[in-house]
Amino acid sequence: MADEPIFVQSATGVDLALRIAGPGNRSYAFIIDWHIRLLLAGAWLLLAVYVLKLSLNARSPDALLSLLPAAIVYFLYHPILETAMRGLTPGKRMAGLVLVDRSGGTPGTAALLIRNIFRLIDSLPAFYVVGLACCVFTANRVRIGDMAAGTLLVLDDAKAAQSLTRLETLAAGSSLPLDALELLDQILDRWPSLEPRNRMDIACSLLARIQPGGGSAQDGTPWSSLSDAQLHSRLLELRDGTGV
Repeated sequence: MADEPIFVQSATGVDLALRIAGPGNRSYAFIIDWHIRLLLAGAWLLLAVYVLKLSLNARSPDALLSLLPAAIVYFLYHPILETAMRGLTPGKRMAGLVLVDRSGGTPGTAALLIRNIFRLIDSLPAFYVVGLACCVFTANRVRIGDMAAGTLLVLDDAKAAQSLTRLETLAAGSSLPLDALELLDQILDRWPSLEPRNRMDIACSLLARIQPGGGSAQDGTPWSSLSDAQLHSRLLELRDGTGV
């Protein structure tokens, strides 16, 4: 079960709601990943023994070639995949989880490596007892590796993530204040579902607030005299940074 959302300030200054993954969600993702890495390591051992005819005997010269790849797959599964997949693993993806930093962004490589180094502590004494205990008793359901790396494991809200990414892209090409830009984006997103008269009134009010000239366009034409399509076009220009 996940906790109540926590709110963090993203790089753009927008408050972002994150739903923290609880011990149950974490365990489900880990079990999936554990089975995957166990199957991959086992598949290599079968290939080594039955196809490449290598020996698993520690005294055999083939031992390193047969055992080392399996060990690499098993023990480096998480750091390699989390780094390559930007905080994800197949288990996290299937469980609907994503790893983020304290501002809601994608953790850097250093943070991901630190988080995985601390697996050695979180897995003690066996079956991740230390890590699970920390997830139960800490405020944000984090294990020791998350504390050290400054990361959070959250429920993946794809729509919210896409919205935040779009807003960050828009902010990079616009001179409007971020709150006005976010409001513009929300109105345009809901435009088709609004009654024509209501959305025209909202558009006129918003343009009067954020556009130089107050209640009229640069040519002196009142916003209220523009058509529905003209108002929509003007809002699009302002949001996308193509308007004057």
